[in-house]
Order: sequence, then C-alpha cells, then structure tokens
Amino acid sequence: MTDALVIGGGPAGLMAADALLSAGRAVTLVEAKPSIGRKFLMAGKSGLNLTKMQPFGPFLSAYGGGLGQKPGLRNALHAFDPEAVRDWAEDLGQATFTGSTGRLFPKVMKASPLLRAWLERLDGMGLTRHTRWRWTGWDANACLFDTPDGQRVLTPRVTVFALGGSSWARLGSDGAWAEQFAANGIGLAPFQPSNAGLLVDWSDHMDRHFGAPLKNIALTAGGQISRGEVVISKRGLEGGGIYTLTPQLREGHTLHLDLVPDLPLDTVTARLAKPRGKQSLSSFLRKTLKLSSAAQAMLREFVSPLPDTQAALAQAIKAIPVRHAGLRPMDEAISTAGGVSFDALDDALMLRDRPGTFCAGEMLDWDAPTGGYLLTACFATGRWAGRHAAEFNRP
Repeated sequence: MTDALVIGGGPAGLMAADALLSAGRAVTLVEAKPSIGRKFLMAGKSGLNLTKMQPFGPFLSAYGGGLGQKPGLRNALHAFDPEAVRDWAEDLGQATFTGSTGRLFPKVMKASPLLRAWLERLDGMGLTRHTRWRWTGWDANACLFDTPDGQRVLTPRVTVFALGGSSWARLGSDGAWAEQFAANGIGLAPFQPSNAGLLVDWSDHMDRHFGAPLKNIALTAGGQISRGEVVISKRGLEGGGIYTLTPQLREGHTLHLDLVPDLPLDTVTARLAKPRGKQSLSSFLRKTLKLSSAAQAMLREFVSPLPDTQAALAQAIKAIPVRHAGLRPMDEAISTAGGVSFDALDDALMLRDRPGTFCAGEMLDWDAPTGGYLLTACFATGRWAGRHAAEFNRP
C-alpha cells in the first residue's frame, strides 16, 4: 500500500508533498506532464511574483467576499501568509526583494532556481515522483493511472489532489479531472476564465498602436476600480489593469476607461477651455492633459465623433465606454474560477464524502487577481491540505 499520494506537480502539489514529508510520511508524487512545475516555470518567465507584502487584512480582501463560507482558504492563507512565503523562499537559498508596489520577487527573477532547490530538498527528504502518470479515476479506494507502462493502480492511505484549474492545458491545467469528480457526486462550480485579457474588434487605425501600454489610467466595472497598466494588443487589451476586473466583466458589467484619473472632471474641463490656437487637437490634448498617442487613439476608437464642447469632451475622457467581445477563451486565461466547491470540503480541505482525500490549489473554487495572490493561495492551500493529510490514517 502507498502511504501518502500527491497527484499534481505544481506549486500546490509540491507544497503538500513538502508538508507530508516534513511530518514523516512516505510520499509518492505523480504528474501527468513530462516534467514538474511547468505552469510555475511559465509564470516565472516575466519575473516570479511570489506574493504581495502587505498587512493580512488587505491581503485577504483581494480574494473577494464570502470568505466566511471558505474557512479552509482563509485559515490556509493565515497559516502561510506573505511573510511566511518570503521566509520559505529564502530558506531554499533564494534571496528576495520587495518592489515599490509591495510585490515580492526572487532576486534572480526566475522560477527555475527556486524550483530546482525545492525539488532537491524534497528528493533529499525521500520523495518518490513519477511523470507522465495521468489520473483517470477511482476504483473504490484505489487511484487509477494511465502511464507509459500501461495502467497502474495505487491504493494510498491518504491522497492530496492538486490538479489545477482549466487554463493553459498545454502546461497541464486542462480540468479533465472534473468529469470524474462530478461522476462521483463531488460538488463542483463551473469553470470560468479569470485574469483574462479582453477581446476587442479594433478598427484599422488602431494597428499602429498594438503593443503600446496605457499608463496612469483607471478602469472601472461593476463599482470596482483598477489602476493597473494595460497593453493594447492585436486581439484586445491585456495586463493587470484588466485582469483585476475579470469577476466584474464575467458578470457583464460595463467597462469604462478614465485617461486622467488623477484630475477631477472640473479641472479637465478648465484645461480644455484654454485657447488652442493653431494647435491640432492631438497636440493640444498631449500638451494640456499629457495624453499619449495610444490614449488618444482609445478615445477616438470608442467616442466617435468627439464631442464639440469642452464639458462633453472632458466627460468622455474621464469615462470612455469600452466596447468589447468579452473575455479571452478559458484556455488563454492565466487562471480560472470554479472547481471543487468548499461545501464539498471540511475546514481541513478534505472531501466530506471521501475521508482521507484532500484537495488544494487552483482546482478549488476560489478566485484571485495576479500580483502574488494566485501563487500564495496555491502554496498555502497545498501546505494546509498536506499538514492535515499528514495526521490522517498514519501507518
């Protein structure tokens, strides 16, 4: 009999394995892909944002309301908060630094050195790991796998599932596990894209602005305001400023763009009332309001024709209605909402109807923006599930 089984080789699965090994359990970890941590490595290509260094109250609020119904998530984050994430990374020999926005990064800015150090430690603790093992379901208490050597069956004393959500299938998060969970009566919330770009059918005049950033702006949807930067892409809008508003955009709220969020409406109106002389409107807007060519292109794209009074033009600049075709497809999203319902889990993240089976990471029904919140919750829930699994059915 296998002692402790972890299914999924992402950050949640590795953290669960770490907790189990630290508690003296013999751990086997299996991963469907040919290598461990593929999405983790991809996330680190542009700089591995481990967490956000801020007080726990504001940090927790990034995960939205309803945390009273998700004590497993709340307690996991409390037990492995941003300071604990920093200490863990540095204990693995990865020096960190905190950027001006409070985001924590390894000094090398890459995921690969951290993952290597982590795997070396886990291997040194006795981890057994297999790749190209895909979980295909249960047979009573046994777990079934398709492997390069045919079907394999493991009967563990305790299991932690960390199978990811339903985005970036090429990296392993394909959501295929949900069919088996549903067939076994485990409550699931439908997958939905999160931290996704916005699809926009641009007119031809926008072509020359593809790749241009929109800085010092504010985006608003459903009463939520985002001050993050966005980039104009061939297919629409990308970047943290849009990702933060994914929950509101999923619900169908209108998106508005404020090109000068630090200026009140009356100030904008007064500046526009200044004599323009022989300047073109583009030059006037650039000098008077410091609007970049990309920002002005957005104004002309969505407000046409431009208003002919200063008051109406100021109002348009402060609240551009952004027409779009919805969010990017789920497999192109950074993450997904939906997954295993917290109603199906106890506070230790164990399935109520399958004692000894725990779930962690993005396969759980929680939603969080980028900026360190996603990764921290994967670490924290993996560690929480692993620590509780370690105390279950000891040999």
